[in-house]
Amino acid sequence: MTGGLEPGRSRDAAGVLAERDAIQANLLELDGSFVKQMLDGAVLTGQTRVRWSAASAALAGLWETFLAYSAVVDRIAALAGDGRRPSRRELPELTGLLTGGCVMLPDGAGVVGPGSAGVGAAGASGTGVGLAGPGHRDLVSRGRPPVTLATAVAAMRRSFTAVTDVTSAVEAVWAVLGPSLDAAEASLAARRALVPGLGADIEQAFHDADDALAGLRSDSNTDPLAFQRDGGRVDTAAADALAAQAAALGARAAELDRLRTRARSRIDALAGAAGTARAERRDAIAAVSKAAELVTVAMPALSASSEVAEPRLAGLSALAAGGHWDRLQAELDRGEAELAAAAGQTAEIRRAAEAALGRREELRGLLSAYKAKAARLGASEDPSVAARYDQAQALLWSAPCDLTAAAAAVSDYQQAILATERRR
Repeated sequence: MTGGLEPGRSRDAAGVLAERDAIQANLLELDGSFVKQMLDGAVLTGQTRVRWSAASAALAGLWETFLAYSAVVDRIAALAGDGRRPSRRELPELTGLLTGGCVMLPDGAGVVGPGSAGVGAAGASGTGVGLAGPGHRDLVSRGRPPVTLATAVAAMRRSFTAVTDVTSAVEAVWAVLGPSLDAAEASLAARRALVPGLGADIEQAFHDADDALAGLRSDSNTDPLAFQRDGGRVDTAAADALAAQAAALGARAAELDRLRTRARSRIDALAGAAGTARAERRDAIAAVSKAAELVTVAMPALSASSEVAEPRLAGLSALAAGGHWDRLQAELDRGEAELAAAAGQTAEIRRAAEAALGRREELRGLLSAYKAKAARLGASEDPSVAARYDQAQALLWSAPCDLTAAAAAVSDYQQAILATERRR
């Protein structure tokens, strides 16, 4: 009768080993998590300090319990690991470990039954930690009875949940508050360099917003759970208000700076854009010239569009110096419109060159594909087919390539292959 139970015990042992590995993986993941590391390294205050202190103690006790539990699982692995079938002599011990009270928990671990609330932090060490038996009892032990593997796992699960309840709550607060605080910081940082010289009011407003942001950052790091409300809702009112305030301050600073620097910046930008437009036009014309060497196709007429008009920068500066803002605005608008039109012409020139070369590569690829098809059909040696291929290849690999003639030759070759395919 005993031998008939061995396969079942071996399967039970395999399940215990798999469960232990899963528990260990989850504990290691929790221990190395970003939130846990942050909480361990922070100077916490308020309810976050209270709850994390309790959770840390629970986690320490959980690890102690896991060591005791794992020692038992190690013995089970020795008896029935890797599919090994225990001997008749070993089977009673294996059965006892799998079903009976076998985990001698560390002193102070509160896992004596299903109703326990957590795990204490006292530890156990040495060979055979956690195995039940008189030889493993400490001198000052109160003689607490060993618990089953299932009871130990249930207790660790409760402690794990108690810890992850705290880390998940903190992570949720950071996830919700973070975007608003980051938005506020980004708005202030983007415009801070503009503030000096804009006026005492806006300078003070920026200073106050910086202080408010630093305070909220500190509060969210030292006591994030203070932002949690009933039902797990995160109170983002202060962070959202600060984000809106920072955005408004950034917009106000930008507007004041535009009033201060609008004329000079637009003149400088127009000068830079003109230089860029001329360089891009030169590159586009070079691309057209290169394409004309390689292919024969209609290209934009360069004689009518090869020049980019030079903006009248000296006259614009004179208007700015004289305070003629309306006339300056009109001249700047006209200069920018002319450059935009020139950029459109440049893009058209470049597109024409790229399209011509792209069409040649497309035809080359099509010719290669149908050559492979001809080989599969056994038509490569057909003199008529071969002649059509040679004609298309000669056209496509000549310079300049007559795209119109090449396209017709590729089409002729294609039709010959398709006709061969239909006959077969």
